[in-house]
Amino acid sequence: METFLIRALQLILSLSLLVIVHEGGHFFFARLFKIRVEKFYIFFDPWFALFKYKPKHSDTEYGIGWLPLGGYCKISGMIDESMDTEQMKKPPQPWEFRSKPAGQRLLVMVGGVLMNFILALFIYSMILFTWGDSYIALKDMTYGMKFNEQAKEIGFRDGDILLSADGEELTRFNGDMIRSIVEAHEVTVLRDGEEKQILMPELSLLDVAQQSPMFVSVFQPNVVDSVIAGGGFAQAGIQKGDSLVAFNGTEINSWNEFLDQMNRLQLNAELQEKTSGEFTLVYSRAGIRDTVNVQTDASFKVNAYGGLIDYKVTDVSYGFFQSFPAGVMLGINTLKGYANDMKYVFTAEGAKSLGGFGTIGSIFPKVWDWQRFWEMTAFLSIILAFMNILPIPALDGGHVLFLLYEIIARRKPSDKFMEYAQMVGMFLLLALLIWANFNDVMRFIF
Repeated sequence: METFLIRALQLILSLSLLVIVHEGGHFFFARLFKIRVEKFYIFFDPWFALFKYKPKHSDTEYGIGWLPLGGYCKISGMIDESMDTEQMKKPPQPWEFRSKPAGQRLLVMVGGVLMNFILALFIYSMILFTWGDSYIALKDMTYGMKFNEQAKEIGFRDGDILLSADGEELTRFNGDMIRSIVEAHEVTVLRDGEEKQILMPELSLLDVAQQSPMFVSVFQPNVVDSVIAGGGFAQAGIQKGDSLVAFNGTEINSWNEFLDQMNRLQLNAELQEKTSGEFTLVYSRAGIRDTVNVQTDASFKVNAYGGLIDYKVTDVSYGFFQSFPAGVMLGINTLKGYANDMKYVFTAEGAKSLGGFGTIGSIFPKVWDWQRFWEMTAFLSIILAFMNILPIPALDGGHVLFLLYEIIARRKPSDKFMEYAQMVGMFLLLALLIWANFNDVMRFIF
């Protein structure tokens, strides 16, 4: 329960900040061009609002709605999510959106996306300035990588050190590295001191991301690093420095394989409605092998850790002015990666993988960590900017599309057309929202 509350609080705080900045972008450009803004709301307020306030001599009502699905900025003389068609039947007024030149209206519509992207770049810059960047370079992972069966069929071998993909150096283990490998034509690895080229078949990043065990993971030696008193390993007599050899008769050569076997054990036990598991383990100590029975606890843990390696850590620190170009590059690369992955959304598997608020909340850490919080907020700001600029009616990108048409064709789409387009867009977005959160519910249940 505590974990849920911590994640929920982080999610609400992050989304509230992003909504304020996004709608603030529309508000800024609207006021810059003397367009009246009637409402500025965090969250939606059908029927009633939790809080509202209208300053004296101001045209704008500020408030907080009760439906946490975003927010809105109601601009006079515009068909938006408020669907205020009565206002559009009246003669245009000089302070209305529809009375302004197309170029000004275009800036008002892209203002939210622009501010979200700028916010992401600023957050990334401040993260680098405050905490710097620490990682273990792939070239320094001298034990190499661990690969699953599909990767081995392609040509990878356990212990390969990843060097490059299509000539581009692979520097660190992260999502960008996985993407580079999966979408490459050729991957270069260091094997037994020699460079080897591996030709890559056509793969789906979505399929690879869902594999268990992972397509590629950091190789962890099969050596016990620490044993907690009272746990399954301690009761079986396993000690620090012991090497694991076999699990229920299956040979294991890494801590990765031990964890895979533990996961299978747990799944099988849960199918049989067992509350714990038991297995036989062959281990080696000072060259002598022994076999013991190991009992897990109710969480299917043996309370031991292993596979740890003291790799060299690369630390990069940034001065205040140095952090901005680095933050900009990080933001641009994040946007490129996300835009690249969008093509998988339009597949059957991609549709199943869509997630709603539960999925978004799960990316936040279980304990409050400001660095991780700001990293996730910057990432969500990138997502919000990208999704909003898509040319879908009811999104900013839909309005931009119609404005570009007006600039090129030199005539506006009719108000009736805009009204129907807004309704269709809102229906599509509502259906997508229901589907994404339905996926979350199904994943929770099953």
